[in-house]
Amino acid sequence: MSQDTTEAIRDADVGPVPGGDEGLRTTAAKETLEDYTLRFAPRHFRRWGTGVVAVSALGGIAYLADFAIGANIGISYGTTNALWGIAVFAVVIFATGFPLAYYAARYNLDLDLITRGSGFGYYGSVVSNIIFATFTFIFFALEGSIMAQGLFLGLGVPLWAGYAVSTLVIFPLVIYGMKVLSKLQLWTTPLWLVLMVIPFVYLLVSHPDSVATFFAYQGENGQGRADLGSVMLAAGVCLSLIAQIAEQIDYLRFMPARTAENRRRWWRAVIIAGPGWVVFGAIKQVIGLFLAVYIIANVADGATVANQPVHQFLEIYRDLLPAPVALALAVALVVISQVKINVTNAYSGSLAWTNSFTRISKRYPGRIVFLAFNLLVALVLMEANMFDFLNTILGFYANCGMSWVVAVASDIAINKYLLKLSPKRPEFRRGMLYGFNPVGFGSLIISAGLSIVVFFGGFGATLQPFSPLVAIGLAAVLPPVIALATRGRWYLRRTDDGLDLPMDDADGNPSDVELTCHVCRQSFERPDVTACLTHDAVVCSLCLSTDSVKDHVLPAQPVA
Repeated sequence: MSQDTTEAIRDADVGPVPGGDEGLRTTAAKETLEDYTLRFAPRHFRRWGTGVVAVSALGGIAYLADFAIGANIGISYGTTNALWGIAVFAVVIFATGFPLAYYAARYNLDLDLITRGSGFGYYGSVVSNIIFATFTFIFFALEGSIMAQGLFLGLGVPLWAGYAVSTLVIFPLVIYGMKVLSKLQLWTTPLWLVLMVIPFVYLLVSHPDSVATFFAYQGENGQGRADLGSVMLAAGVCLSLIAQIAEQIDYLRFMPARTAENRRRWWRAVIIAGPGWVVFGAIKQVIGLFLAVYIIANVADGATVANQPVHQFLEIYRDLLPAPVALALAVALVVISQVKINVTNAYSGSLAWTNSFTRISKRYPGRIVFLAFNLLVALVLMEANMFDFLNTILGFYANCGMSWVVAVASDIAINKYLLKLSPKRPEFRRGMLYGFNPVGFGSLIISAGLSIVVFFGGFGATLQPFSPLVAIGLAAVLPPVIALATRGRWYLRRTDDGLDLPMDDADGNPSDVELTCHVCRQSFERPDVTACLTHDAVVCSLCLSTDSVKDHVLPAQPVA
């Protein structure tokens, strides 16, 4: 398409065209403009400063599950092994999260769109979407269970009813996307920080002997000596949180363009709110274990509730304040924490399910449908009392999450920047990508499959604790190996999207030039559109996704 033709159709009002349900596409386009569900986040929508985006993203890690995870691995493997496991977790998360966070903030894409062009293909990334959606409802259920425990303790609400309340209260908060979530996270973060830090500081000052007790703790079986197998089992549970980077990215994609004026602020925000979330997560896990050890040593029958965050904070508050005030503060902390994280879980999960369904079915049912579906699955998990088998659930899931995130990080760091076999700019539009790319998709299937077999003892008890290393090692090595073997053949179906306008501005940021999609008649910025196959016009990425007869999808380019 020529430059003149492109300029002429920017504001054109093209009538209905054949090849699909235009009413459906128009409705889908309008609904997704609230938070740019399933698509590139344009510059004209990204009005938040770097600090607001960073605080909003970090608000999503207010969850108390870290306290429960830290307590559980410490009780199972002892303090020494737990601390080493947390250290392994932090290093892996930071190393793999950095390239993903950078790409999200630089190119304003969520992790699914990044995954498509980083070795998985247009349809291949559906499997990673399912992995991420599973993460969101597992951790929604875990956080909802903690909130239900708080409601039971503070208000006498039966657990089954508390599970329902903790689910239903989230629904209306998530309907309106980023605009509401950013305000919620900003307003609640200061109070949450104060309520969380007070108990830990109090113990350090008033009970200094608790530090020695903490480091000496050997676990429930008294055999918590330093052991590599135990360290890896502990790390495996912690690494179930590896998919949290996708939730951070759901905020980071709204970062403002990086310029010479905001470069330092931009990088600081990306690092702190991107891979840096793991620093805060690791600290919370250590505090959770610290509080658990204190309760086991100093509270009658403390071992039965030491891994439950609401009881952890309640016991410490009781030392500080009158019983009614202590109970009120503990319940307030739990409720604030669970609302802050579960709005993010619900929001991100709804995006993941909707994205997968739209690509497979070529129909957009609306994000709200899958918001309800995600919450329903989480509620079922809560009613099944997932706390009873938490370590097993998280350890199993970690193998899938690690295989996905590490494979994408490996493709970005090695295949894009070192081998230069993968296109540096992440491509996500239908027609530009092959359906499946063996580089990432194959790496995920192999690494996740083998690590799960190891996790369940398929290669013997000796190797069983090392399933995280299998997942990480294979997912890091296989992408460059497969990319070299295929010579990068399966990344791009096309290199030309039919438009002469540049994709980037002078600073290397995605261009903010707006073009009008001739199907839904909405304006979209340059990176979100391609030329149409059958019309001298442009079409947006979502209308391409819902094109059931390929009326608008560009054909593959001939192989040179």
